[in-house]
Amino acid sequence: MRRRKHRGKPITGWLALDKPAGWTSVQAMARARALLGAAKAGHAGTLDPLATGCLPIALGHATKRIARVQDQPKTYLFTVRWGVSTTTDDAEGEVMATSATRPATEDIRALLPRYTGEIDQLPPQFSALKVEGQRAYALARAGQEVALEPRKVMIHSLDLLAARPDEADFGAITGKGAYVRSLARDMGANLGCGGHVTALRRERVGPFGPEEMISLDTLAEMGQSAALPGGAVLPLSFVLDDIPAEDGTIDP
Repeated sequence: MRRRKHRGKPITGWLALDKPAGWTSVQAMARARALLGAAKAGHAGTLDPLATGCLPIALGHATKRIARVQDQPKTYLFTVRWGVSTTTDDAEGEVMATSATRPATEDIRALLPRYTGEIDQLPPQFSALKVEGQRAYALARAGQEVALEPRKVMIHSLDLLAARPDEADFGAITGKGAYVRSLARDMGANLGCGGHVTALRRERVGPFGPEEMISLDTLAEMGQSAALPGGAVLPLSFVLDDIPAEDGTIDP
C-alpha cells in the first residue's frame, strides 16, 4: 500500500512551538504544519497532553536532525501534588491511593540529591515506549499489565522552587529519556505520601528556549508568512548537524 503524500511547500527549518495544554504533540505538530503549509514536518521530544511549552518542530530537511535535538538537555518547571497517586502519575489518571501524610520542606530538600545525576528510573505505565511493538499507554488503557524495565537516565539538576502544604514546585534539567512524571511518583513514594504531576511546562530543549517559542495562535495570525525570512521559522543551521539521522515522529 502506497503512503499518502501531503501536499505543501518544501519548507526547511525549525519551529519552536509553545504547545498548549490539551493537545498531543502529534496534534500540535500537524496544526503547525498546516498553518505553515509545509509538506513535511516532525517533532523532537514528546510532550504529554497536560504539558505545555517547547516542542521543537523540524520542517523539510531538518527532520534528518531530529535525533540531534532529542539528545539535548531539557529544562522543565513542574508542580507535584502530595498525598495522591494516580495511574498515569499525573492529573489525567485515575486515583490509585491517597494519604493524609504531607512532607516537610526540609525532607523534600534532603531527598533531591537522590534524584540528581545518573539514576535508575522506571518509566510510567502510560508512556509512548514500545512493548512488543505496541505503545505502553495503549496496553495500559486496555487494562493489560505493562512490563517496563528501569533504565538509566541523567538528571542534571533538580531544585525545589516553592513548597506549600499539599504541593511543591520544582525546576529540573534532564537528559534524554527521563520522565518528570516518574520523578514525581518516586519522590512521593520516598516521602511516604505518594504524589503526581499537576502542571508541567518545558522551558527549553537544547538551543530552543523562550526567546524562540511561538504559540499556535500567533502562528495562525502570521499564516504562511511565518516561513518567510524574519518570520517564525528558524534556519536549518540553528541545530548543528553533528548526528544526522532519521528519527522521531515525522509527518511526511
